[in-house]
Amino acid sequence: MGSTIFDADEDSLPVPDASATFNPRIRRDAQRGGRGSRRGWLVLAVILIAAFFGLRMFSPAGDWDTASVLQDFFTLSISVVVESLPFVFLGILLSTVVQVWLPSGLLLRRLPRAPVLRRLVLSLLGVLFPVCECGNMPLARGLMLRGLTVSDSVTFLLAAPILNPVTIITTYQAFGWEDGILVSRVLGGFVIANLVGAVVAAHPSPDRLLTPSFQAACDVAGHAHASVSRIRRSAGAFAEETSAMLPALFVGSAIAGAIQVGVHRDLLSSLGSNPLLSVVALLVLAFVVSICSNVDAFFVLSLGSTFMPGGIVAFLVFGPMIDIKMLSLMRTTYTARALVLITALVALCVIVLGLGVNLGA
Repeated sequence: MGSTIFDADEDSLPVPDASATFNPRIRRDAQRGGRGSRRGWLVLAVILIAAFFGLRMFSPAGDWDTASVLQDFFTLSISVVVESLPFVFLGILLSTVVQVWLPSGLLLRRLPRAPVLRRLVLSLLGVLFPVCECGNMPLARGLMLRGLTVSDSVTFLLAAPILNPVTIITTYQAFGWEDGILVSRVLGGFVIANLVGAVVAAHPSPDRLLTPSFQAACDVAGHAHASVSRIRRSAGAFAEETSAMLPALFVGSAIAGAIQVGVHRDLLSSLGSNPLLSVVALLVLAFVVSICSNVDAFFVLSLGSTFMPGGIVAFLVFGPMIDIKMLSLMRTTYTARALVLITALVALCVIVLGLGVNLGA
């Protein structure tokens, strides 16, 4: 799908255009795939929320208070939405600019042709787009519509939230150079993103990792023409991305809130002194709390006296790459099987990184 942009003449490149979405077959396929994905996530959300409320209700602690727990659930869920929403809209805006206003050769044509070098450069693209992980998802979709390959997009998504000037500055403000946490976060994020990108690139059919609805959107971009004004195309692209991103954000935030209510944090704190379990515990915590990468260093700073440095690094690396909210957003573009593969690879790499930091501390 994405390789042709590096080989074709610039004048022959397709111009993404909202008018192509009037093609009944393409639009019907995209809508059917989108509805199926949203139904699946809604069912999963209901099941998980019910399960975690059930765990809390029948927990040995016996501290179930319906009103209090429901209040905590809504407070936590809404806080994730409020924190993420500005970055999602910023990402959608950048995606619209990339799809409609950015000249074809301005960015992608200037990337190295060699896949490995191209992914290395894309890893650093977060420096130019200092938004958190939830804002990078619509931006990555826009770049893929302009020719970015699947492995390129995965590398960008995993690296950009960490190799981001705002994230680096806040991490330094929280930890300084203490225990090598900042260096481990930056270098570890860079290496892991490129390792996972290389594994995805080795897939025999990378396009099969994309959802049918997003493949249909790529077909739209590939058969587009410039008969509609850029203003109208911008409005159409913004509406399409918003309708894809917001339901996923709300569902992911609700699941994150339910898990935080259902799981007692005392269990995580009791594991903080073990070199391996401290890494796994904070990896799980990062997955659950789904906090923005721009402020996560201050969140985990309070756990620095309880958990070993490798656990802190695991939280700071795994959270921006993979959390409940991020998986929900990524599901608009990648298949469930692809997300299982990416999550497993990232988790394994982060555990090795965190354990190495603990053993070297």
